[in-house]
Amino acid sequence: MLETIIEGGYRCRFLNQLGRSNFLKYIQEFDPDLIVCTYPTVSSILAQLRLEHILQVPVVTIITDYTVHGHWIHPGVDRYMVACEEVKEMLVTAGILEQRIHVTGIPISPKFEKEKDLESIISKLGLNPDLATFLVMGAYGNSESIKKICTKLADSGQVQLIIVCGNDEKLYHSMQDVATSACNPLVLLGYVDNMEELMSVADLIITKSGGLTVTEALTMHLPLVIYKPIPGQEEENASFVQRIGAGRIASSDMELEGLLDRFIGYPEELEKIREKAISALQGHSAEQAVNNMLVLVVNLRNKQRTG
Repeated sequence: MLETIIEGGYRCRFLNQLGRSNFLKYIQEFDPDLIVCTYPTVSSILAQLRLEHILQVPVVTIITDYTVHGHWIHPGVDRYMVACEEVKEMLVTAGILEQRIHVTGIPISPKFEKEKDLESIISKLGLNPDLATFLVMGAYGNSESIKKICTKLADSGQVQLIIVCGNDEKLYHSMQDVATSACNPLVLLGYVDNMEELMSVADLIITKSGGLTVTEALTMHLPLVIYKPIPGQEEENASFVQRIGAGRIASSDMELEGLLDRFIGYPEELEKIREKAISALQGHSAEQAVNNMLVLVVNLRNKQRTG
């Protein structure tokens, strides 16, 4: 794995020679005190400029997954902000100095950590406070499978649903008949900007495993069922969630139906997973990341003054 990581990183740096002159010119005109990267290709370009002493501005890279691939790794990065100790260990194994790596968690909006008025949210959504609520993130590109499982849940009479279709208009319209015939409340939504509210009243989320989504759910102490994770970062994120006991992976429609039936029939098992989710993250990830960045900038300025 280490050879793959290093080889991938250096190959990326070779490709990043293209177009970096214009990028550097833009940075010099903007004249920042710090550059924060959340995308590996940009991070690699800037880190190489730092290594060559062409760029004088410190570069912070935030790895937004619970794993590392080669494009993230570059000795020119001044500081890494990572999700967990496992990611830190991967970077150290790949040759990054340990003192440059800080476990802050993946930064997310502080609104996910603010106290919520659950009664108000439940009332606003038209939910039944006495029923379990499953939150389904439907933007998978697999509308038929999502509709099938949502139909089964809606017909079960045992749970209520919040279904978020994102920008998938086809899925949204195809779910209208499911919403109309549901035995219990079913909230059908397109693109939303209040995910923290939806997560706060949910007992379970059925979702893909992007790094931010996983972090938001764990921050909200919400158990996850991760449906058909895509090989690569998503699969590694899903493995992390399952490994810490805060969720389960469903690799097929049959596995998904089996898991949901199990959680509906034995809610105490879902509660055990929630307990793992509660202790999964240290919290305040954005605050920790910002504090680390400020310390880096202040230390650099002090060094410049005394140097």
